[in-house]
Amino acid sequence: MRRLLAVLALVLLAPARGSAQGTLFIVGGGSQPDALITRFVELAGGPGRAVIVVVPFASGEPQATGDDKAAQLREFGARAFTLPLVGERPAPGAAATLDSVTGVWFTGGDQASLVEALAGGDVLPAIRARFRHGAVLGGTSAGAAIMSDSMITGNQHRPDSLGYYGDEFPEVARNVIEVRPGFGFLPGTIVDQHFLRRERHNRLLAAVLERPGLIGIGIDEGTALEVARDGTWRVRGASAVSIYDARGARVTGPGAPVLGARGVRLALLPPGSSFNPVRGEAALAGE
Repeated sequence: MRRLLAVLALVLLAPARGSAQGTLFIVGGGSQPDALITRFVELAGGPGRAVIVVVPFASGEPQATGDDKAAQLREFGARAFTLPLVGERPAPGAAATLDSVTGVWFTGGDQASLVEALAGGDVLPAIRARFRHGAVLGGTSAGAAIMSDSMITGNQHRPDSLGYYGDEFPEVARNVIEVRPGFGFLPGTIVDQHFLRRERHNRLLAAVLERPGLIGIGIDEGTALEVARDGTWRVRGASAVSIYDARGARVTGPGAPVLGARGVRLALLPPGSSFNPVRGEAALAGE
């Protein structure tokens, strides 16, 4: 079974031959260094050519948040605008405004709100179409969490054995972390954010051990994981990205009272480092 999961993960993570699929630029939240914003604009075509739409529905104030981010991107040379909206949903005809965009940015906030806002409409299919045709997709915090197949919501199903119910996650426990479907732009993974700053090791490790076919990605604040068109992952920014790979690990069965495993592979990757998800190989900067 473990071997089958590993093979399936390799198939999911391998880029399609001849695909023009765009790049992913996944930021772990917090303040974004200018170098990250510059890089995102470059990936979208560069100053004067990049056309970027901001999708702000994770925010409790989507219009203001979207307009602020669009203004920031314009300062870096992009043509940027907020996706037309009515209240906390896309406006009728909003999908048509995506026809010429070269980049899409998902803001931070509540990832479940973002998923709900785009569910069942024509905006998300339009974003997928732009991605297939080479547009870069980026996001921060909640906008990072939605990138994977399985999305950590930040909620708990029940109190853990220590009595905590919230976002503390003081133990690696089974059936505690709420995980829902994400947008699946980076298949075969599960993404967490604010990772080192907020000490989220326990919750990502638990999520991975319950889903050992997925690679866990913990992105710290001010840091980006750039997923190139050839499938290579590279770290940029101020801190590090943590990788948890349990595809070949031995994990305790469902009846075990405490989650446990051996053979989980861990990589802590500072800026300039890279990871090949198909081979499961990491390289530090300079190697």
